[in-house]
Amino acid sequence: MDIKGRFFFIFIEYLVKEKGLGRKIANPGQEGEKLTMGRLIDLRSDTVTVPTPEMRKAMYEAEVGDDVYGEDPTINRLEERAAQMLGKEAGLFVVSGTMGNLVAILTHTRPGNEIILEAESHIFYYEVGGCAALGGVMVRTVAGERGAIAPGKLEEVIRGPDIHSPPTGLIALENTHNRAGGAVIPLENIKAVREVAGRYGIPMHLDGARIFNAATALGVPAAEIASYFDSVMFCLSKGLAAPVGSLLVGSKEWIARARKWRKMVGGGMRQAGILAAAGIVALEQMVDRLAEDHANAKYLAAGLAEISGLKINPEEVETNIVRLDVAGTGMTGEEFCAELKLRGILASPFGPTIVRLVTHKDVSRADMEKTLSVISQMLG
Repeated sequence: MDIKGRFFFIFIEYLVKEKGLGRKIANPGQEGEKLTMGRLIDLRSDTVTVPTPEMRKAMYEAEVGDDVYGEDPTINRLEERAAQMLGKEAGLFVVSGTMGNLVAILTHTRPGNEIILEAESHIFYYEVGGCAALGGVMVRTVAGERGAIAPGKLEEVIRGPDIHSPPTGLIALENTHNRAGGAVIPLENIKAVREVAGRYGIPMHLDGARIFNAATALGVPAAEIASYFDSVMFCLSKGLAAPVGSLLVGSKEWIARARKWRKMVGGGMRQAGILAAAGIVALEQMVDRLAEDHANAKYLAAGLAEISGLKINPEEVETNIVRLDVAGTGMTGEEFCAELKLRGILASPFGPTIVRLVTHKDVSRADMEKTLSVISQMLG
């Protein structure tokens, strides 16, 4: 067999084993019986959303230019629109939320500074230590309550002028808070944290990957949340369903400095108006519908609470993320998700016995009903 033939068979084997093509899904409760393959219900994350037809059309028709020269009109429109919606002077299009947070930290701090993060924050857990590796910045974590840092605890860890201590260069919050189950940080808490930061002259950054979910849950414009922060990052590619991209917003002077840091970390994207076009549609058409995702998540949580072996407090489900403890089933989180996958539902293990399910535009109320039915039968 020639090399092309070998590659073909290796590729087919990969599709079968890794992508599940051709696999039969076991029917829970009816051992040995097989189901025909159907549509997977993907609840792993809202990052799995696919662009809408309107986004694809906008991308196809996008007017583009060289963004490094500031000449891509579609990117310019997206940045202006994002800044306007968040109540800031200027915006900056970046590839991802991780890049956005990194650029923000690099812009706010200098090597040898310390930044304060909530102990379960995305920046601390999931961003590859970029602030330390690339910014020479230390991290100080503070345990919060469902993602919210108590102002008193914050003040205890702010570094003074001691010659032995790294100066506190930045305080960064996350809203909604991923590892806290999509919890919304209350405005009262943010305001109190801002008052502490102001007394010490420390800037504040918001990892607002899902800020529009937070705003929807609070019933306020996203700009009201953003008003307490010097800079905000938010994602287009989660619940807003654009294929790629995030935004940084802040003052004109700060964004000008951030643009240079973006260039340094490889963020000159040239004719990226094709991507920005989908982002404009996301901001114009996808924000208001987030309430539907929240309603589906609450419906799912209420149903899960009725199933024996599962532990969940539906009152803690505020947005589109559902976390449940499966310890009572005798399974680990990974085992529970593996069993669900066999039955056509994708979820994410999020700890030894914790499972995360996330609602988004590509799952419906009927999908929530099916998920509850499948889990009930699986554990029955």
